[in-house]
Amino acid sequence: MRIKKGDRVKVITGAYKGTIGEVTSVFPKEDKVIVEGVNMVKKHQKPTQANPDGGIVEKEAKIHVSNVMLWDEKSKKASRIRMEIKDGKKVRVYKTSGKEVKGK
Repeated sequence: MRIKKGDRVKVITGAYKGTIGEVTSVFPKEDKVIVEGVNMVKKHQKPTQANPDGGIVEKEAKIHVSNVMLWDEKSKKASRIRMEIKDGKKVRVYKTSGKEVKGK
């Protein structure tokens, strides 16, 4: 999977199409990611000691990795990436600008 935690991505399809956000979690076995502010769902929670009131909590749900593309700040576009070897290390490079991808 070429998308990592901390990357800025743009949603390219679905109800949240066009939204740009940061990846907060990655699930490589499922090919899914969680992006901040995208795919918000309401979850009903029972009262617990930590949350004695319970209630309805809004949180982000997983989205398939094929529905997002990395966001290139330099060219202000969603971009594919390619792998290059620099100083003996594999690095991710934007195809639109040729700039190296900086994660967290």
